[in-house]
Amino acid sequence: MTSQIFEFLQMYPLVTCALVFLFGLCVGSFLNVCVVRLPKEESVAKGRSHCPQCGKIIAWYDNIPLLSFLILRAKCRQCAESISFRYPLVELLSGLIWLALYHSFGVTIHFVFFAYLASSLMVATFVDFEYKIIPDEVSLGGILVGLSMSFLFPTLQNEIDRRLALADSCQGMLTGVALIWGIAIFGELVFRKESMGGGDLKLLAMIGAFLGFKKTLLTFFMAPLLGAPVGLLLWKLKDTRYIAFGPYLSLAALAALFWGDLIWAHFLPYAF
Repeated sequence: MTSQIFEFLQMYPLVTCALVFLFGLCVGSFLNVCVVRLPKEESVAKGRSHCPQCGKIIAWYDNIPLLSFLILRAKCRQCAESISFRYPLVELLSGLIWLALYHSFGVTIHFVFFAYLASSLMVATFVDFEYKIIPDEVSLGGILVGLSMSFLFPTLQNEIDRRLALADSCQGMLTGVALIWGIAIFGELVFRKESMGGGDLKLLAMIGAFLGFKKTLLTFFMAPLLGAPVGLLLWKLKDTRYIAFGPYLSLAALAALFWGDLIWAHFLPYAF
């Protein structure tokens, strides 16, 4: 039965792409639940979705990814309060990222592995934007998944031996810890205040457990380049030098995931 399903998916790639995109949208709907509930330490597995304004339970037909938002015209059916544009944005991004992962890896264990990473990064990003924190459920849970999956499926780290794959994953994780910890110490010595939070450290450690040493280095050095324009804009408009760094670590990690090998091959072939 499984082989017949795979044969069907291979024969009709457009159907497969549509299914992957739709499934990504549904995952995005769940990620929205995580973004809302994890900072409040609420269960993401129990309790039906409800309007954050009036508290009324949302019916299933009002909870269809993207479609319900458009039909309701961005307003709650019960209280007519506006629905945040974050909800369709997360769903759409999730669908597109899952589609990009399918294009890069096909229906493989690599697809599952990196889909988990991308989904975790999306939750970290939107929680950090809104609450300036990164939930441990995302980062510490992700570290465990990255290490254990690398051991169980060594090809995820381009290895054959399980022990070598686990070592590569651990090396990436420790690289993430060392880089953020080093910057934090340097920032406190120079600026006399905390420059990097513990959430950023654990997030880059999680990224390292999935991506390994080289792509974690790329993530670390690309993130400030992505965040600098936003930081300068906030400095000018709001007179603040603080920005949530997690979203830019996440964006840099996705860039390293998709284009990291290309960057190393063309720009840093002899670095390590």
